[in-house]
Amino acid sequence: MSEKSELSWGAGVATGVGSMPGGDAREAAKTVTGSLEALPYLPELPARGPGADMIGRTAGMLVEVYAHVEPSGWRISDRPGRDTKRARSWLGEDLDALEEYTQGYEGALKVSAVGPWTLATALELRGGEAALGDPGACRDLTASLAEGLRAHLAEVRRRVPGARVVLQLDEPSLTSVLTGQVRTASGYRTYRAVDRAVVEGALRELVTVAREATGTAPVVHSCAPGVPFALLRRAGVEGVSFDFSLFTEREEEAVGEAVEAGTKLLVGVVPGVDGPLSDPAGSVMGVRTLWHRLGLSPGTLAESVVITPTCGLAGASPAYARTALAHCVRAARSLADNPE
Repeated sequence: MSEKSELSWGAGVATGVGSMPGGDAREAAKTVTGSLEALPYLPELPARGPGADMIGRTAGMLVEVYAHVEPSGWRISDRPGRDTKRARSWLGEDLDALEEYTQGYEGALKVSAVGPWTLATALELRGGEAALGDPGACRDLTASLAEGLRAHLAEVRRRVPGARVVLQLDEPSLTSVLTGQVRTASGYRTYRAVDRAVVEGALRELVTVAREATGTAPVVHSCAPGVPFALLRRAGVEGVSFDFSLFTEREEEAVGEAVEAGTKLLVGVVPGVDGPLSDPAGSVMGVRTLWHRLGLSPGTLAESVVITPTCGLAGASPAYARTALAHCVRAARSLADNPE
């Protein structure tokens, strides 16, 4: 298989990041599939409680690694308990709802899981410290996640056979892992920065899994400042999803190189919480300006960029979440209709 995927999302595409408000899986699936015709996604509903959040959902996917909820967060267990079973049950409910609203669907479909490095910062070992501090535990988590994702992606393809499945790895802690800013359990120290080659190697392992399972490399999402675009490009990801309001000039060169190498940009320009929205063309004005500043061809803009909210919509009202997704669609269309 070639280094880059043959997958094309088309021009003027919008999608969401992951989470939605409320706890009704059918309503969330109906909203997402009804709003996003070109790139719908499997919603997360963290309002239901532990196990429905992104860490709990992904912990439930792991193979031969289990986790339960402690007051401090998720902790690795010896065997599957109530929390693991609940996470798997909610994921099954979400997949049931998605399957119901994607009957006959043919096109790209995005599903998400927490990436290995954010997972390593969020899962505690028995002593209460994060798995991040133990290189062996990090390797085990990556291997377990790889196996779990193979099974999950196969299940999604079985339920929605016409879909071209796109995996999104959520890595909001990635920059903190690379810069040694993740705090220990005491809060007085930080874990040592993980070598960039080690970080890249784990991501590359999951890129391989995604390619084998779906035919395309994953997208990596981070709503934190300082997204490592160059590292992600080297790891072979299909696209990078980020909050455009946190983007700085320091990252422009790396973004230009990524786009020229064929990497998609999933650009978060619509606020993820209730508030006033500008007109759709105004929402993407900053993206157009960046394109011109980088000297990229205007004709490639609409095909290289996917418009999203800045992050998940779990903190929004249901009405605003629907409005935000519809606004993303209109903003993406404005890129396609007026590329200059």
